[in-house]
Amino acid sequence: MTDSMTIAAPILIPLIAAALCAVFWRSASIQRVISLASSVLLLAAAVWLLRTVTTQGIIASNMGGWQAPFGITMVADTFSAVMVVITAIMGMAVAIYSVAYPDTAAREAAGFHPLFQGMIFGVTGAFMTGDLFNLYVWFEVMLITSFGLLVLGGRRDAIDGGVKYVALNLVATTVFLIAIGLLYGVAGTLNMADLSGKLALVENQGLVTVIGLLFLLAFGMKGAVFPLFFWLPASYHTAPMPIAAIFAALLTKVGVYAIIRAFTLIFTEDVGFFSNAIALIAAATMITGVLGAAAHYDIRRILSFHIISQIGYMLMGLAIYTPLAVAGAILYIVHHIVVKANLFLIAGAIRQAGGSFQLKKLGGLYHTRPLLGVLFLIPALSLAGIPPFSGFWGKLLVIDASLQAEHYALAGVALSVGLLTLYSMIKIWLEAFWKPVPEEGSTYGGAVPVTLSRGRFAVMLTPIVGLAAMTMTIGIWTEPFVALAGDAAAELLDPRAYIAAVMGAPR
Repeated sequence: MTDSMTIAAPILIPLIAAALCAVFWRSASIQRVISLASSVLLLAAAVWLLRTVTTQGIIASNMGGWQAPFGITMVADTFSAVMVVITAIMGMAVAIYSVAYPDTAAREAAGFHPLFQGMIFGVTGAFMTGDLFNLYVWFEVMLITSFGLLVLGGRRDAIDGGVKYVALNLVATTVFLIAIGLLYGVAGTLNMADLSGKLALVENQGLVTVIGLLFLLAFGMKGAVFPLFFWLPASYHTAPMPIAAIFAALLTKVGVYAIIRAFTLIFTEDVGFFSNAIALIAAATMITGVLGAAAHYDIRRILSFHIISQIGYMLMGLAIYTPLAVAGAILYIVHHIVVKANLFLIAGAIRQAGGSFQLKKLGGLYHTRPLLGVLFLIPALSLAGIPPFSGFWGKLLVIDASLQAEHYALAGVALSVGLLTLYSMIKIWLEAFWKPVPEEGSTYGGAVPVTLSRGRFAVMLTPIVGLAAMTMTIGIWTEPFVALAGDAAAELLDPRAYIAAVMGAPR
């Protein structure tokens, strides 16, 4: 397979699947088969992409025969290839889970599968684009499809959350577009590899720094960092759990990916200033997110706020800006995508087994669903950074790097947030699994479990078991994952190979 096909396949597969699902709009069963088949093919293409990058080095392709920086360039380095693989895994997990989740038929009739595949298409494109304007286009694809997914079914709370989600993300998109215009006016190009060299030659470096801050603002809103996170807890909890899970796994990570890419490749002339700014943002993001989680007793809201708090750990690695720290951030992104998606899937299973997302109305699930209790503990403890799960190693790398760089305050914040994260997870365990079931006539009683066949519940548990196994694999067999993250960090901090691959890419 040529480099062009290797890069194009992970983008074309969900695009073709979305189109086919739209063609077979009236047949939910055919759409379901197409979506599941697309997920399998995407995973195979993504694994092949990662294998190609790890064996041959960074690959790039210029669309339409236009040489960089004039044409549309798609690039795959280790970081982007890893993100495409984890996107494919999440797409498959959610596609399987959604088959058995209640109200699937209504969502499928409203267009779930075309929108779902369209969102995966946008995410994979964003991870592999080599051009800032095309990154803006991929953001728009994600925004349109994710808004459609959020308001499926027309429930009042979903529409309310969807309006907040799209309105605030449109502000971010507008800021992003303004920043793109200013950057093009300064440098005359939007190709990221070309910008890496040209921005250093701009006489007015103060203006470049201001433009960098605009990009940080735009990407920060997409990534739900402090103080721009308010759209996330206002919207994610309104979505059905399959949709909330894929949102939690991928959407904010595209924003984080864009921040890491931009501030290791493009805006590298004032590293000290941006590192300090990102360090403050990371600390505030961790603190506000974990405090929001600690204050709530709705599982969906707790998990939504923990998306925010964990983003801080990823930015913490970038703020420290050492190979160990950036590797830790990449490992933490992978860990968090797996764990957070799994926790939302488990929340959906808890809703079916216990009848509510409200912790006060739940209880006794460990006795009625012991396997579900064990499956909850694995990602919950991993999120809190307890060994031997994956979250421990990601936090260890970024905290160790912060101590080596003498960022003691940042390390202290990270450790404290880890303890509060553990508190939130213990709260869910004690309320939903350990305490007795509230009596029907009591203040918090009356939750009615959803009746599911044993087979459907088993299908729901299948991706949960698979993601839990991934979490334990990363935690126990850590060395290859750390090595891969280290290779990705080395390419980010020394972008010469990336630039050479893009500027010398074949037509």
